[in-house]
Amino acid sequence: GTCKKPYVALIDGITMGGGVGVSVHGHFRVATEKTVFSMPETAIGLFPDVGGGYFLPRLSGKIGYCLALTGFRLKGRDVLKAGIATHFVESEKLPALEKDLIALKSPSKENIADILNFYHTKCKIDQEKDFVLDEHIEKINSIFSANSMEEIVTKLKQDGSPFATKQLETINKMSPTSLKITLRQLREGASMSLQDVLKMEYRLSQACMRGHDFFEGVRAVLIDKDQCPKWKPATLEEVSDEFVDNCFKPLGNNDLKL
Repeated sequence: GTCKKPYVALIDGITMGGGVGVSVHGHFRVATEKTVFSMPETAIGLFPDVGGGYFLPRLSGKIGYCLALTGFRLKGRDVLKAGIATHFVESEKLPALEKDLIALKSPSKENIADILNFYHTKCKIDQEKDFVLDEHIEKINSIFSANSMEEIVTKLKQDGSPFATKQLETINKMSPTSLKITLRQLREGASMSLQDVLKMEYRLSQACMRGHDFFEGVRAVLIDKDQCPKWKPATLEEVSDEFVDNCFKPLGNNDLKL
């Protein structure tokens, strides 16, 4: 995020969690038809770390909130349309693009942008396709602007459309603790610098390490793969504001120093 040299990330394939972290804060992010983007952390009792609190609330409308809370997957050109990628290039053209970038001698950002724009404009894959969330944008902006997770759930139930029902089903599987932490992380991160967001996320990571859900989520999703995590607390209502407040408290000498 603060690298002085132009930073170009080629996100060709699955780009989730950590993969997002090493790409999304760079100057240029090049997606392809093979890109699959997601921040699925609420499913493992965590939160969209790696600076998610910085870039997600800065996406158009409330798209970032929807992506963060549901782990919704964006594919191909949709990654560009959501504002996560800056360019879209055919996967098989990447070796040629890389070669052209490497051939530049002490390039400026403008030199790099020229090459990326050249490849980008030549790529016609899925050009006519609408953004996958286009027809749901108004719903997303209205539902995910709610002040609390409980309110988001109520709005999804009231909406009752197939899209809202599907997001509700997904949210119901997520860690209630993670959902509440994540909503607050994004709301606070929206007006913070990247450095301050990373400090906040370090505090949250330590809170998750002290808790139950992260260990249970990793067990259920990544180790035993039974996909049946037993969250504690099991409902949103049981996750108190006081508990969430504690997760955000400074760690004194143990705070992240950047």
